[in-house]
Amino acid sequence: MRLELLIIDPQNDFSDTPGAALPVPGASADAERLAGLLDRLDGRIDEIHVTLDTHQLVDIAHPVFWRNGEGQPPAPFTQITVADVEKEVWRPFDPRFQQRALDYVRALRDNGRYTLTIWPPHCLIGTWGHNVIPVVAGALRRWEEAGFKRVDYVTKGHNPWTEHYSAVQADVPDPTDPTTQLNVGLIKTLENADVVALSGQALSHCVANTVRDIADYLGRESVRKLVLIEDTSSPVPGFEELARQFLTDMRQRGMRTARAADFLC
Repeated sequence: MRLELLIIDPQNDFSDTPGAALPVPGASADAERLAGLLDRLDGRIDEIHVTLDTHQLVDIAHPVFWRNGEGQPPAPFTQITVADVEKEVWRPFDPRFQQRALDYVRALRDNGRYTLTIWPPHCLIGTWGHNVIPVVAGALRRWEEAGFKRVDYVTKGHNPWTEHYSAVQADVPDPTDPTTQLNVGLIKTLENADVVALSGQALSHCVANTVRDIADYLGRESVRKLVLIEDTSSPVPGFEELARQFLTDMRQRGMRTARAADFLC
């Protein structure tokens, strides 16, 4: 049996420890359980993929990008709709970006993705928040050393013009930027696995979007190879219903779930 793990954004800024920019309650305990699972399975794991949310300060989903009529940026967690941009309730800080920003929120709407949400700047390149949570980083290193293997790190989110919740593709792919388009290599690798264990943060956003996109591209029969390790992933506060709906939808499609202590025992 070929076993692969896909760990989505297990980064400090999503932990519930002091200093985290976007803490997810329960994420630190999730990380402990995930590390224990990695150590227990060790040599049985053929490949590990770790996605890393990767941003810079100037980003369409960060406060610095937008201004209201008084010249003030939006507070974190503000949602910006198509109507907000059309009526210039919120405008890009640089007027030259008005049409592109409008095209973007319209594309989000038409794609059936989330309304544009303004997040606290997080997972900024070169900062502590971008790093993998230490307990998980330690387990990954032990796996590499024991098997003389390398973790496959997959960065996402660096393009400032689109959100990139899913590790498979951006919410609105940029035709000029291959990093925002379908990650064919990752999809093909997962296709060859017999079991793909899924974990990471946050259940309501990046995990949900990644798993849904993978399921869409793998096809109906292959969804059964996906196993979400349910006690190693938690939702962003206020978005718990999105996480519940994701679990309901994917279970109906054939995805399985397991607890870390029980998986492959």
